[in-house]
Amino acid sequence: MSSPAPFNPHNSPRSVAPRSIPLEKPRPLALNRSVRASRFELDWNSWYRAARRRPESRNGRNVLIVGAGPIGRELAETLEREHIDGRTVVGFLDPVEPVAGDVLGRVENLARIARSEFVDEIILAIPNQHDLALHAIREARHNRLNVRAVSDLYGYGWIHDRIHERGQLDLEYFGDLPVLTLHEEQAPPPSLFWKRVLDVTLSAVALLVAAPLMATVALVIKIASPGQALYRATRVGFKGRRFLCYKFRTMVRDADRLKSGLRARNERRGPIFKMTADPRITRVGQFLRRYSLDELPQLWNVLRGEMSLVGPRPHPLDDVEHYRLEHLRRLDVTPGITGLWQVTARGDPSFQRNMALDMEYIERWSLSLDLWILWKTAIVVVQGTGT
Repeated sequence: MSSPAPFNPHNSPRSVAPRSIPLEKPRPLALNRSVRASRFELDWNSWYRAARRRPESRNGRNVLIVGAGPIGRELAETLEREHIDGRTVVGFLDPVEPVAGDVLGRVENLARIARSEFVDEIILAIPNQHDLALHAIREARHNRLNVRAVSDLYGYGWIHDRIHERGQLDLEYFGDLPVLTLHEEQAPPPSLFWKRVLDVTLSAVALLVAAPLMATVALVIKIASPGQALYRATRVGFKGRRFLCYKFRTMVRDADRLKSGLRARNERRGPIFKMTADPRITRVGQFLRRYSLDELPQLWNVLRGEMSLVGPRPHPLDDVEHYRLEHLRRLDVTPGITGLWQVTARGDPSFQRNMALDMEYIERWSLSLDLWILWKTAIVVVQGTGT
């Protein structure tokens, strides 16, 4: 649902205005081999550490460089130094360099690494390896990634012949390196703009209207049990970026410390922790959860753009650590206060059912679906079926 903003070379002091490069006289080159992407287990400890280091910016762009040689290294240094359009280099793919440190794998692993590192764009920097570059282009486009290449390394005719895109390519400079745009994903549809307008409008109005109620809730929490009224916890959001999620505190003060000792009593089948009779929940907290009043401070997260009114629920870092590779797809969209699972299968303990509904929401998304979920959420809240 969300996609990176179009590249704007004028944001960089070292960039120049894109030039149109006519593609003429294509040179045919036979494809000598076909490479299949291998599948193997993801090192979740490495992913988890990377997720904790990932920048907080919501407008950044994660870049994977194909080629860890001198040109690829120069490109990475330029991007890190000049922060061109908020780009962050997550690592390299290379056919010969040892897979260690910032060399994350081979081109055959592009799909897996693009998913686990939330890559938005690849840049080709592997000279004289046309077949390998072609495979990277095809994999990147299949995974809906932007594709760029250091232009001195490839003939324009070869690129035109292989990627089957007519017209012209844009040339710009990253530092001293000329870079061609080979493929760019379409900009988000206008409906996503209106989704954001809906989020900002409704969250701002709701915060104003609910302000007296929120002040009362905060006072009751402070009187009923020791500790802060507001609970702030790190959650994993869009593209794996971390943010502070706000809720009214519904548990005892040291609830996070007690969580690891309760893992064996988890009632949710899957990586997410959930207990019906959680001993950490206070009496006031039970009431707040029943009517979802504890979620009201998340309207501030919506106003800030870290969350949406509707979307998959954001999960804690320790729960995301137990994700499998296919679960990361739910992080392709902005998390929400409510979602399809909350209004159709709230009592279902299956994480797989939760995931299926999140995927259904992502694939079926429309403004009318968001409005329907918000309407159903209001009914569920009034009924007091929260836990």
